[in-house]
Amino acid sequence: MAACRSLVCQWPRYLRRPTSVGPLARFGQPRVPSQPFQSIRRGYASISAAELKFGQPLHETHPHLLDPGELTPGITALEYAHRRSRLANKLPKHAVAVLSAAEVTYRASGIFNVYRQDSNFFYLTGFNEPNALAIIVNDGSGNNHLFHLYCREKDPKAELWDGARSGTQAAIDVFNADESGDIERISDILPRVLADATEIYTDIPAFNPGRSSLHRFLYGPTGTSEKLKKLVDHNKVKPLRPILNEMRAFKSEEEVVQLRRVGQASGRAFTEAMRHTFTGEKDLTSFLEYNFKINGCDGSAFVPVVAGGSNALSIHYTKNDDILKDGEMVLVDGGGEIGTYISDITRTWPINGKFSDAQRDLYNAVLNVHRSCVSLCRESAGLSLDRLHMIAENGLKDQLQQLGFDVSGDAVRTLFPHHLGHYIGLDVHDCAGYSRGYDFKAGQCITIEPGIYVPNDDRWPAHFRNIGIRIEDSVCIGDDNPIVLTTEAVKEVDDIEALRD
Repeated sequence: MAACRSLVCQWPRYLRRPTSVGPLARFGQPRVPSQPFQSIRRGYASISAAELKFGQPLHETHPHLLDPGELTPGITALEYAHRRSRLANKLPKHAVAVLSAAEVTYRASGIFNVYRQDSNFFYLTGFNEPNALAIIVNDGSGNNHLFHLYCREKDPKAELWDGARSGTQAAIDVFNADESGDIERISDILPRVLADATEIYTDIPAFNPGRSSLHRFLYGPTGTSEKLKKLVDHNKVKPLRPILNEMRAFKSEEEVVQLRRVGQASGRAFTEAMRHTFTGEKDLTSFLEYNFKINGCDGSAFVPVVAGGSNALSIHYTKNDDILKDGEMVLVDGGGEIGTYISDITRTWPINGKFSDAQRDLYNAVLNVHRSCVSLCRESAGLSLDRLHMIAENGLKDQLQQLGFDVSGDAVRTLFPHHLGHYIGLDVHDCAGYSRGYDFKAGQCITIEPGIYVPNDDRWPAHFRNIGIRIEDSVCIGDDNPIVLTTEAVKEVDDIEALRD
């Protein structure tokens, strides 16, 4: 058998795995099922790891995408195991966490959209296929947990159409599940797994009475959903998201490195776009997304905003189908994605490469506030995103007053209608529901994005009307200094103008 020692170099004791080999090496040693529903079909002693087909890239099959030890780009199998252990330790003894994979969505009948895994499921498993269920059990020992991963079994006929699946054997040997099984039999498996749970932490709607089921595949035959509802004491069901938000809000060193990697690639794409003159928003959009990919990104993290002229007054303008006019500015909000980690950048620059006097003055007003806020992205500052937003509002008020704006009443909130920032990570708006009122702690990653959007209204100085400017960077909170993740996207006036010289 080919050597397959790359996925994990050292395993914590609680995994009960051999410490001298990675999980793929275990394909030659199929584990004896410890439970009646565990699906172990065969060993792979006669097949090299590079010849095996999985539902996602691995180092053995895609060494150009993943380094040794990585289960997904930048993140090792060992880190995923640590995450599951941390979660289990946050649960009461003999409680379970239940998570389901994202469904495939369709643009039209038989025409599917690009698949993106549920972020919480991905965070704990690294498994990037649909129709899967993960269960993490606090076994009560204090030093151990059990990980169940139920997924689609290998099926040559289905894989002919939809591509390779990892299967239940790989769920154990690659993704380090203690137990696996065919998701099609989940209605038989779940009652046994959940029977002794003291509490069930989940965000799957079907576990809550009166709410619709989330995945048809989860319940098998008609009526199984009702059986599940009868099985579960709903007084035991607790929300899982708040616990995972607390975990995901603080990035590991490996996650920060990955966010810096995608920030660097995305920033370079922005700077390259600023070098060129475009006549249409669509052309600039295509150029930016192409450069995300050639710089190493999997694609765009979200539909970019490419807003020329007064289109920039719409915060989430995404039509991107207008003409770019000489003498106006273009606001571009976008970012790439690598291994499901994202970048979020906004830059605003003159379409012809040279700022007019009014454009320069308003741009520098926003930039001054942006710089000041970025410098405060450190734990020692004792701030939160909400408090930093108030500092940004006051800073913009001072800057605008110097430019002749009437800043009385609600002026600043009219000109700056959105929040200064949000958390980032696996999602563009990461950790949904996690308060922006919490004090900064090292390891949190956020955006800083002050902006000014001047309507065509007599209330505002004429030479600034119809100009929208936003400057945004992705930033990691440090102990005493911020870590700007997107520095490759230039933002100084002289640097932007020099790109066309």
